[in-house]
Amino acid sequence: MVLNNKYKHMREFFTEIRKEREKIKENKRDKHGRYRVNKADYETILIHNIPYFFTCDEADKLKYFKNHSIVIKEGIILEVKPKEELDPNDFDLVYDAGKRGGTVITPGFINAHAHPPMYLLRSSMDLDEGDNIDETLDKLPKWESKMTEEDLALSTVGDLTEQQKFGVTTTFSHYNCFDPIEAAAKLTNQNVINGISVASHVSPENSPALIEKLLKGKNNSHSKLAMAVHYLYKASPEVLEKVRELIKKHDLLFTCHMSESERVVEETLKNHKMREVEVLEHYGLLNKNTILSHAIHLRDEEIARVTKAEVGIVHLPTSNRIHKSGVFPYWKYHDMGGFKNIALGTDSVVSKSRLDILTEAYRARTTHLYIKTIKFGSLFKMMTINAAKILNMPKHGKILPGYKADLVFWKLKDRGFVPFDRNNPFTLIGNIITHSGRVARDVMIGGHFVIRSRKHLLVNESRLLDILQEKHMCMREKIKTDQD
Repeated sequence: MVLNNKYKHMREFFTEIRKEREKIKENKRDKHGRYRVNKADYETILIHNIPYFFTCDEADKLKYFKNHSIVIKEGIILEVKPKEELDPNDFDLVYDAGKRGGTVITPGFINAHAHPPMYLLRSSMDLDEGDNIDETLDKLPKWESKMTEEDLALSTVGDLTEQQKFGVTTTFSHYNCFDPIEAAAKLTNQNVINGISVASHVSPENSPALIEKLLKGKNNSHSKLAMAVHYLYKASPEVLEKVRELIKKHDLLFTCHMSESERVVEETLKNHKMREVEVLEHYGLLNKNTILSHAIHLRDEEIARVTKAEVGIVHLPTSNRIHKSGVFPYWKYHDMGGFKNIALGTDSVVSKSRLDILTEAYRARTTHLYIKTIKFGSLFKMMTINAAKILNMPKHGKILPGYKADLVFWKLKDRGFVPFDRNNPFTLIGNIITHSGRVARDVMIGGHFVIRSRKHLLVNESRLLDILQEKHMCMREKIKTDQD
């Protein structure tokens, strides 16, 4: 992708990336002594002497490892061994995870539903005034129509870097444009599935022809192309037929907002003469390639059909609560055998100002405990292996040999972690979810650190926030002018 004049500020950030990478190569040791560079152009990485790390094993059982080390090469985990079996002098870059109180390591979390280009809209919808989802949707086009292509790109940078600070290394983006999201994904090194809406609330001109055009360059993209429609009632039969054709031909993922409100259900019945699950089934979209967000107002027999078809479901408890959308029937999906296909998402800053997947896990636990309590291990799986499964990312979400080296390093000697039961380290999982709001100490994506000592290595955050603030105020002035 070429960064043309529409991405002036993005060019500045790419220049900073090159400068920061040179600094990393030159820096033999950080000031706290966790890093040691034995070879400047390093190829092998040792994450050494880890007090605790958590992952699901080959059988998807949650396990912890104590005092182990991880070997990484070319972005892939090669070995996981007790620390005594590996010599730090044999590796190009060594990160000593046992120093200064130690760190806890988890797989990078996966955010299965987000709208990153909407980051500039933080504070714009005045959700504290009590809007429901339908009222908010009616307001959105007015704001989003004021955003330039660079606004969208920088907004996405803001969104993805905030997610990264909270331990998210993979994002399923649902929006109406490809290039700005691709530019931001490349800049931040985030794993992004770039779901482009062909029946958009904001861009009604979008169509499956846009996907066909984008498919021609998909092999050169950092992000992975997927298809979306905003709501099924907005897509004509012709569009849905074409969606089915493209998915079958190119094995694309498909996503949509499903039964988010009762109005959505009614509009679908009005436009298609069928309920939403019937629409999906009619057009051959009730399968493993489909991911449904919200999925609140479904009948029991519809939940059974969705579960049987192994459709992915994204639970967004904070968004549902704020927008008064209803309560996701988690335990019905679970008891019908659908748990492995349920993941978590943050939605956008219009629905959840803090883009932290851990607070979504805690919200899910508190939302559904009046029936039964969701175990912490289940919430951990929803953020890792469940999300990887429904997004067709089989080598993500675990810390095992052969998996991608997406790792998050959490300071152990920290509020919310301590105290914990040393005889039962799984208490750390409960602590990290219930305390929520934690900022990762370090974040690695594909074997490359993007955050080190809580500092983003690829983006000057101070500069970014200044730009986003100015652009947000410009949008407000444009809207004010229209109103006048």
